[in-house]
Amino acid sequence: MFFGEARIPDGVRVYAIGDVHGYAGLLASLFAQIDAELADDPPEDYRIVTLGDYCDRGPDSRAVLDALIARRAADPRLVCLKGNHDDWMVRMLTEPHRVGPEWLTWGGRETLASYGVGTPEAIPAADLAPLARQFGAALPDEHRSFVEGLPLMHVEGDYCFVHAGLRPHVALGDQRMEDLIWIREPFLSHAGSFGKVAVHGHTIHEGPTVLPNRIAVDTGVYRSGLLTAAVLEADGCRFICAHPGGIARIVP
Repeated sequence: MFFGEARIPDGVRVYAIGDVHGYAGLLASLFAQIDAELADDPPEDYRIVTLGDYCDRGPDSRAVLDALIARRAADPRLVCLKGNHDDWMVRMLTEPHRVGPEWLTWGGRETLASYGVGTPEAIPAADLAPLARQFGAALPDEHRSFVEGLPLMHVEGDYCFVHAGLRPHVALGDQRMEDLIWIREPFLSHAGSFGKVAVHGHTIHEGPTVLPNRIAVDTGVYRSGLLTAAVLEADGCRFICAHPGGIARIVP
């Protein structure tokens, strides 16, 4: 299946939001724009799919999780997928010596700070277990269970929504978690079909990108200030991007 042939079911609109990385204000802006569109031009049905990486790098991972938990409780049409940063955040609680050093350099310090857990500049490996215990005490049970229970994939019509991507020549039902939340190659360079058009985040693109077999919506919010959502309806695709100055609309 390739873009141009792919369709969302008739009457359904899907919003797919890229990597949020602790930018709660930009997520709120996107949700406000989505709500305005749904009110002004309501489809028969809709889904909002967030593609993972809610924590790390940005200033307020805790507020992002609060917002997603509250919105999902109010609207079952919100589908939140798991990203590699989300997975490592909760693995820090049980595998601090294995994941802690890299997680801290990948934005884990900012996540800890959002929960009121401070970290010194240099943390000896022996201190990671006490740090994990501090984090575990500060992390609400609701946040931990939310992240641990996140699904890895969502299919809507001819599209497959996933955090990182798909391994070529492997059926959707046989994809491994490691690939779904981590893969870059050979996913990014694969020119053939994945069976569905993949809509993904994880790998930063300068702007939202439509290729024959995939749509990329991670625009590197912590670098660019842009949080992007793809809007898929029938056989069309457009984008909305939240930035500090407001909302931009892009049609590929």
